[in-house]
Amino acid sequence: MTSRWNPGHTSPITLQLIGPQSWTEVPALLCYDATDPFAVRIAFGEIGDDRQVVDTDEGIAWLVSRELLQSGLDRPSGEGDVRVWPAHAASDVLFLHLRAPSGEALFELSRAVVAGFLRQTEALVPSGTESDLLDLDDELHVLLSNGGADPSGR
Repeated sequence: MTSRWNPGHTSPITLQLIGPQSWTEVPALLCYDATDPFAVRIAFGEIGDDRQVVDTDEGIAWLVSRELLQSGLDRPSGEGDVRVWPAHAASDVLFLHLRAPSGEALFELSRAVVAGFLRQTEALVPSGTESDLLDLDDELHVLLSNGGADPSGR
């Protein structure tokens, strides 16, 4: 079974999970969808022939800000649960730190792959134009109407 997320652009990537005694390769897919223009989805797991992540029991996906990834290419960026920064000693190394209530992980990944992926997302939705794709009035109406459900039961 493959992921149902419909990306506008995807790019396979291998992250290195940095452990206390060893490193582990973790296949992932960077996914961008113009219907969620501020976010990049990082889907961890085996990559199928159709360039989708194959669902597994351990399948995990994180949504991160496209802007955070872009700024992390050049300088430390992010606070709290997601942080990104370039390595000082190697030009093609980017670090990604993810923290959840269940634990945290530090990954090393290719700065060039992330930069190339972000260039492709810019071709789909240039930075600064993301809000043009969203109907904020409709989104606000859905939120304020409790997703369309009448909380009073009427």
